[in-house]
Amino acid sequence: MENAFGQPQSVVVLGGSSDIARAITKKLCAARAHTIILAGRNQELLDEAAREALDYGASKTDTVIFDAEDVTSASAAVAKAFDKAGDHVDLVIMAVGLLGNQLRDQSDVAAATRMMNVNFTWPVAALTEVRNRLVAQSSGRILVFSSVGAVRVRGSAYLYGGAKAGLDRLCQGMADSLIGTGVSLQLVRPGVVRTKMTEGLSEVPFTTGVNEVAQNVLKGLASGDQVIWSPPMLKYAFAILRHLPAPVWRKVVDR
Repeated sequence: MENAFGQPQSVVVLGGSSDIARAITKKLCAARAHTIILAGRNQELLDEAAREALDYGASKTDTVIFDAEDVTSASAAVAKAFDKAGDHVDLVIMAVGLLGNQLRDQSDVAAATRMMNVNFTWPVAALTEVRNRLVAQSSGRILVFSSVGAVRVRGSAYLYGGAKAGLDRLCQGMADSLIGTGVSLQLVRPGVVRTKMTEGLSEVPFTTGVNEVAQNVLKGLASGDQVIWSPPMLKYAFAILRHLPAPVWRKVVDR
């Protein structure tokens, strides 16, 4: 159960080896989360993240392996993670994602399908199982990583942005469906973040690091805001950008 200060103590992280997820996990452990279950595809990276969690204060860690390209693995991965967490899960973080390569992937049916599976279909399947389990325990929170790229999809990143847009809209509806159940869902919309996934890309305005994102997430968890923007200024920037005429939008974002 969450402690007296409303801080989650038992956490399941789907996509737990990502740079952003690891930064958030460390801050959660420093804030007294004691049970951390990390799920992902790379055992070595998951083990590193688990050791970090212990260093930052966790008393119990474990890992689960899954492949987000295999949609049929979603329910089993969630079930294993919950079983390893024990009787109660306070917070589930959905941090599964694949940036891909738009120029390469847009002409490759298999690659385009992979982008949809990893960024949308697998997360939706997993969230369905997560929803069932948290509603059954009548409490818990879900934190889902979307992207500012989901707010208005760019032509130069339409596979990633389109998949995230679908997830973003679905989660808005799921959040409404959870009202009255004791369970809540929050979306995170980060801008470009300096991680291994974005290494080599040119920096754009509002680019941040993983620690800034993690700090914004913890503030958002405390406030209960349904959408957590990182950095917060993006909320106001996209209040304007999302309404630009299409020709102007294309000139601004796809130069």
